[in-house]
Amino acid sequence: IEPYELVRIADVGDAYVEKPYHLEPAHDEIQRAFEPIKDAGVTPLAVGGDHSISLPILRVMGRIEPVGLIHIDAHCDTGDEYYGSRFHHGAPFSRAVEEGVLDPERTVQIGIRGTLNDLNQWKFSYDHGMRVIRMDEVRQMGIESVIKEARRVVGDGPTYLSFDIDALDPAYAPGTGTPEIGGFTSYEGQLLVRGLLGVNLIGADLVEVSPPFDHAHLTSLAGASLMFEILCILADAVSRR
Repeated sequence: IEPYELVRIADVGDAYVEKPYHLEPAHDEIQRAFEPIKDAGVTPLAVGGDHSISLPILRVMGRIEPVGLIHIDAHCDTGDEYYGSRFHHGAPFSRAVEEGVLDPERTVQIGIRGTLNDLNQWKFSYDHGMRVIRMDEVRQMGIESVIKEARRVVGDGPTYLSFDIDALDPAYAPGTGTPEIGGFTSYEGQLLVRGLLGVNLIGADLVEVSPPFDHAHLTSLAGASLMFEILCILADAVSRR
């Protein structure tokens, strides 16, 4: 795929946040930054930031009808209140379902693993019909079968892709806030993205790269490389439409 041959591509700058320590006003600022992008008919590829940035983007992308979601991550991010807030990086998708911008029955979460603070931490995902593919199931199924299952779940409807860099094993992406061992290799991450070619993608993000935690720029390289892979399948989706 030559994305620049298929579509016009531009870096439209930062969704600047003036109140980063006030989560809800910060999300409002992000939402306002994405509204003119959506109104202009642009398909966004965003880079975080923590995973809470997906919520204000989904508010924009799903304002007419709830969208499907392919979510590649070590965590379901469908939690609830944590340290006094329900809008943190561990809960964007539960809030998106509650707000009617995300269709839980067209949501698949891939690579889930790790220890939990609460045995029912991801109960929201199961209760609302999300397809959760834990990492042990990924290993049993194989990457190709996981891709087929993801495509089955989202179908032909408008779908958002969210890739948390901690889906990768910390051997490949140490520079993130909540690393979990036993994850994907960099190449498996590429295969997952490439396998989504032809899905009706209306936007995407890559989140949770934290350069201060990084070593030898491993995580930044992985993040930037995966963003290019995502850019390619987004360009294809736009050109098909």
